[in-house]
Amino acid sequence: MKMFAGLGNPGETYANTPHNVGFDVVDLLAERLGAGWKNSSGFHARVARTTCAGESLLLAKPQTFMNLSGNSVAPLLRYYGGTPSDLTVILDDADLPLGKLRIRASGGSGGHRGLASIIEALGTEGFPRIRLGVGREERGDLVGHVLGKFDAERQTRVRGMIEAAADAAQCLTENGLNEAMNRYNGWSAEEALPEDRK
Repeated sequence: MKMFAGLGNPGETYANTPHNVGFDVVDLLAERLGAGWKNSSGFHARVARTTCAGESLLLAKPQTFMNLSGNSVAPLLRYYGGTPSDLTVILDDADLPLGKLRIRASGGSGGHRGLASIIEALGTEGFPRIRLGVGREERGDLVGHVLGKFDAERQTRVRGMIEAAADAAQCLTENGLNEAMNRYNGWSAEEALPEDRK
């Protein structure tokens, strides 16, 4: 079994914000793979079960709010018999330019509180993660930026990045982490846009 945990905050207030791109990626994966979401109140999560390339997949959206993501992800992973290497966390990264992807096999939280919560709950940094670049506002108000809505200008790049991250997750499932890293590390929505849309 592989588990993809997309990070975000529950509720319509946070839809279409930088902090919720992890939710958007697993939503797209569920749509592509024909999986329906169910509430799993005991784990404070929305979950969807499906298969990809013959592999059982568990898609999860923690409903704990971002900073307590580990309280949902770690118990879910253990319940389904997974180990940290079976988990891939999908999250926003304000230190990456808008539209960039970065896939890593392990590592620290980089100051991301949702990822830090999962590392603490699992007791290890040894699990893959797909980071989606959301950039920073020049004003430096990080909280306001990651919880603010995407404007129409940025939405095109964000949508392309979400689709590429879902592609990367499927590649990881079908061909392994190294292949996904080789194909998608450094992928940029800016470079993928047609000239007349840049």
